[in-house]
Amino acid sequence: MPNYQPPFMGEESRSNKKRYPGKKFWTYLFVLIAISGVIVYLLTGIYQVGPSEEGLVKSFGKYILTVGPGLHYHFPAPFESVVKVNVRTVKSIEIGFRTISPPPNPKYSDVPSESLMLTGDDNIVSVEAIIQYIVSDPASYAFNIINVPQIVKETTESFLRESVAERDIQSILTTGRADISQETKLGVQQTLDTYNAGIHVVNVKLQNVSPPSQVIAAFDDVNSAKEDEQRAINVAESHATSVIPQAEGQAQVILNNAQAYEQSRILKAQGEVSRFLDVLKKYNLGEEVTRERLYVETMETILPNMKKIIISQNTPGILNLLDLNSLSGTEGGKK
Repeated sequence: MPNYQPPFMGEESRSNKKRYPGKKFWTYLFVLIAISGVIVYLLTGIYQVGPSEEGLVKSFGKYILTVGPGLHYHFPAPFESVVKVNVRTVKSIEIGFRTISPPPNPKYSDVPSESLMLTGDDNIVSVEAIIQYIVSDPASYAFNIINVPQIVKETTESFLRESVAERDIQSILTTGRADISQETKLGVQQTLDTYNAGIHVVNVKLQNVSPPSQVIAAFDDVNSAKEDEQRAINVAESHATSVIPQAEGQAQVILNNAQAYEQSRILKAQGEVSRFLDVLKKYNLGEEVTRERLYVETMETILPNMKKIIISQNTPGILNLLDLNSLSGTEGGKK
């Protein structure tokens, strides 16, 4: 009986059946929605790590691996999750001031509660600084400490105050700034290493170091006086540098002349001694002849421009035989 219809199903029932979908349709629709939901859920595991980042993958809250830049996939939550850490950007924290607007038209506001510090000689100085750091170990940075900027800031401020308290204000304002920066950097790095914070301190820079505004005029006068003092010292040292070598040169010339004179006198004395010894030796060989020769040489020296006649003592009366006028070159007994 193919055309049999139940007595309760008429034309109206057949039209309602065509108007409303059947049970299979709803089943198929539910399955389709469920599959779409699963696909969307699985797609939530796709993530991208930026060029300056590293991704830390956690499974049920436990760190399991690190991935580099690029497109990656992990099992969707709550199975796995990822924490992205910027490891290449240098981060900065300001101490003693805050930047309101960046360059080229920068504006800053002072934070006296951070900048005012006590020096070793019981003065007060205003110190503004910046600490710069990068992430060296992403896993330690992300999971070992909480509120990293606050910890870095307070640690830096602590070591900065300690370093300032070890010096007098004049050193802090002039030559001690580099030492303060270096000591603070080393102290902060060692402390963060004990925390296993995964941070490398790049630099601690003192932006502005000055006395409090109420006494800055007096400090300027003191610094000006010290600069004048140093300038006078430099002029004196320059003059001494030019005069002392000149005086030393003159002293050396005098010393050299004295030594040369000494040597000449010694050599002359040695020559005279040698000559005297030679004469003595000849004198010992012939005393009479030597005595006569010395006498003649002495007379030649004493009377260089006169004619001299030497007569032996052993020939008395010889004067009667000599024509003294002709020998002396005079006539008639006149010179």
